[in-house]
Amino acid sequence: MRIESRYNGPPGSGNGGWSAGVFAAAAGGAGPVEVTLRRPPPLDTPLVLADGEVRDPAGQVVAEVRPADRFDAVVPPVDPCTATDASAAYPGLVDHPFPGCFVCGPRRPDGLRIFPGRLPDGRTAAPLRAPEQVSLATVWAALDCPGGWAVIAPGRPYVLGRIAALVDALPEPGDECVVTGVAVGVEGRKARVHTSLYGPDGSLLASARATWVALPPGAA
Repeated sequence: MRIESRYNGPPGSGNGGWSAGVFAAAAGGAGPVEVTLRRPPPLDTPLVLADGEVRDPAGQVVAEVRPADRFDAVVPPVDPCTATDASAAYPGLVDHPFPGCFVCGPRRPDGLRIFPGRLPDGRTAAPLRAPEQVSLATVWAALDCPGGWAVIAPGRPYVLGRIAALVDALPEPGDECVVTGVAVGVEGRKARVHTSLYGPDGSLLASARATWVALPPGAA
């Protein structure tokens, strides 16, 4: 496995959702899979999965991968117009801890450009046009940042710590999809969030539950 440099999240490391999706696919990808990131996924580095652990060439554990029990973490959908309106108020357009993020970075014209804005009930929502090449990692990436933006605030950056996803179907290239997210609990530096991805016809394609961890002040 290798996380190509274009799939970065914070500078110098892989986007958490994309990386977790790559690791889940390497583990078979069938059914719910949970990935725990133990260190920032390195870019352009050969990684090996063995006995549920992803290791770098030095033998350091990058992530742990295991089957997950089926879970109910579905965030209700919104219509595409509502998602587009919410996205126009995406706070990351004016204050983003990692503006070069492949998934949600406004400085990435070649990224997924998922810009989750807040709805009145606290959920996040954003449209997503599926790229020309869609993989399991694409869906995991789409399920990542909309959850984080349910808790990220100015001066309070978070990074993904753990994510479990259940993918029922991949979108087709060019599909106009909608992603929704919600925070379900915050304890200290850890936030629990749920996210869901819906297809053009409103069908649920995938859902995830995740734990995000707030970075110490000045760490971003």
